Amino acid sequence: MAMGTQTRAVIALILTYAVLGMLMNSVGVVILQSIRHYGVTKTHASSLEACKDLSVVIASFLLATRLPKFGFRRALIASMTLVGIGALLMSVANAFWMTQLFFVLTGICFGTGKVATYASIGLLRPDRAGHASLTGLVEGVFMVGVLIGVWMFSWFIGADATGTEWLRVYWLIAGLCAVAAGLWAITPIDESKAEPESAAAKSAGWQQMLRLLALPTAIAFLVSIFFYVLIEQSIGTWLPTFNNEILHLPPEMSVQASSIFVAAIAIGRLGASALLRRIHWLKLMLACIVCIAALVLLTLPTTQGLTLRPGVGWLNAPIAAYVFPLIGVFMAPIYPTLCSVMLTSLPQERHAAMVGLMVIFSALGGTIGSFLTGMIFQHLSGQNAFYMTLVPLTLIAIALIRFDRMIGRGAGSAMPAAA
Repeated sequence: MAMGTQTRAVIALILTYAVLGMLMNSVGVVILQSIRHYGVTKTHASSLEACKDLSVVIASFLLATRLPKFGFRRALIASMTLVGIGALLMSVANAFWMTQLFFVLTGICFGTGKVATYASIGLLRPDRAGHASLTGLVEGVFMVGVLIGVWMFSWFIGADATGTEWLRVYWLIAGLCAVAAGLWAITPIDESKAEPESAAAKSAGWQQMLRLLALPTAIAFLVSIFFYVLIEQSIGTWLPTFNNEILHLPPEMSVQASSIFVAAIAIGRLGASALLRRIHWLKLMLACIVCIAALVLLTLPTTQGLTLRPGVGWLNAPIAAYVFPLIGVFMAPIYPTLCSVMLTSLPQERHAAMVGLMVIFSALGGTIGSFLTGMIFQHLSGQNAFYMTLVPLTLIAIALIRFDRMIGRGAGSAMPAAA
């Protein structure tokens, strides 16, 4: 592939993934707007998380094995086109049912786009160093897309005088989708190496996925991943609403302040990569869990009894608006570290099946976490909703200790015999 074509492909890849990240992580903002403008309950609004995550699971099950034949480039063009059309419909429909439908569409396109993105990275940079470098760039831009999305949505919300003008943000999103799809349309890539050689090769991933579920290490790992994403999505999704209803921040500032959590996750992942060279991964993970619990227990009591005040801004906001999101620094290393430890304990040919399980359990954890948090927020309080994160946090610590012991005994190296 010519250098100019490869550069175009890399730009198209990171733009596509950034747009998908922006939309996937906008669910917390849209939940807040749905409660304010569509009058839905918190429990009903939490269905948006299910619409997003369950469609990711469905896409992973039904579409992933068909993408090599369909074509990764075509899949990315189709994803951007469909999301762009959905964004245009969102901007004019002004209804909660359309919001639900849009997140279903977003989830399907993200599930498809993530598989196509990672497969395309291997095609563009097949060497180990190049692959790692491009993967880091793509994931880094993903977080940048999330941050830009938070501030972009908050700007449109702040300029919203009628309750519907904030939907104009989707015109901008549709434009980004059109640019990404257009870049892919003029950027061919050689996908011949990704095509399966036989029918047996196509079904091998499904067989390995089912057999991996019999491994004790896989069970401990997937339990940890499930509960981690449950916590992360619970906080990330409901933090804008918590800022607005509990801390009494203005709507646009409620959204902007939630970006502290996203930035904290980015900082935590960069910092952990250096610490893991010097500290055993389990010690670091357990220390992070202790710090998360301490921040929850120390910060949430300061949010009791707060009342609505005029003129609240960045200089006089409650301290919890700045301190509570910092738990993202300590949450950040858990997911990538666990994934790395699990994958490096397995032979290379089993990685694809394990990644499929990771996506599915992550999506289920996000859906259940958001729904439970929404119910507790609705019927008890926002503080109790976030206090409940201590329960899965404890379960993660127990699962991590078990996981480390089994990895040490080599329990992850033996694959059950095929039926």
